[in-house]
Amino acid sequence: MRLPFLPHLPYRNLLAGLAILLAGCAGDPLQHADGLASGAAFQREEIDTGRFVLTTYVKARPAPTVLRVYIEGDGRAWLSRTQVSPDPTPHEAMGLQLALSDARANTATSTGTATDTANGTALLYLARPCQFTPMARNPACGPAYWTGLRYAPEVVDAMNQALSQYVARFKPARLELVGYSGGGAIAVLLAARRQDVSAIRTIAGNLDHVAVNRWHQVSQMPGSLNPIDVAQRVRTIPQRHFSGADDRVVPTAITRDFVAQTGACAALQVVPGMAHESDWPAIWPGLLRQPLACTSHTAAAGGKTQ
Repeated sequence: MRLPFLPHLPYRNLLAGLAILLAGCAGDPLQHADGLASGAAFQREEIDTGRFVLTTYVKARPAPTVLRVYIEGDGRAWLSRTQVSPDPTPHEAMGLQLALSDARANTATSTGTATDTANGTALLYLARPCQFTPMARNPACGPAYWTGLRYAPEVVDAMNQALSQYVARFKPARLELVGYSGGGAIAVLLAARRQDVSAIRTIAGNLDHVAVNRWHQVSQMPGSLNPIDVAQRVRTIPQRHFSGADDRVVPTAITRDFVAQTGACAALQVVPGMAHESDWPAIWPGLLRQPLACTSHTAAAGGKTQ
């Protein structure tokens, strides 16, 4: 972020001015998300799962052909390599922006593609525990749940409970999961414990946090479940995993290993010129139209790469 030039000011005034500028740049992530979502006719809701109250945004009609669920990434977990954030709510909310991109494509097309809501696609965004919902209503929240326990069993349980509530409410014919970054880990972990997931898509997904943390030379997360450990449990689900060729947060090699362990129903698509936090929503409708790796459950050894 480039700050505007400040003329010669007393030191105390200079600090005050900088604080105001930084606060203005940061804004309120919830208000920002509400503004984006309302413009696309999404409704914000809160789902009480017992341990956590989860914030969601939904745009759906009863009995849709497809319920496509977008799962947020890890958010603002760290302020620096060594300083934990006091609040993991993402300022940009890439997962939400992907859902909104899907919705805009729905509005713009009536060609009967996979993104056409006229043919019954409902959209749901799931924030992760402790994101967006005020901490006062989430007493179980603490830094552990956006650092070492970000994929803990109780986190996956809460996400699964919320998902089940929406499935019971809307009764979709098919259920698709889409996860960005750490949301990709949650998508795989959810699919591994459910029987109704018809497709998985991840964008820059952390599909092996042990390998990712080893790559970055940071502490491991023994309290978190690891998606690659359940690769064989999702092997019959059609899936496509998108990796940016310039991603230095979750390198393509890690995604490739997950795809190889999953099998023929999983495909890796490497996207040139894209890094971890690039503008994925801008190209998402085109990526979403890419065919899934398989449409039948006749898994064979080895995943596909494109």
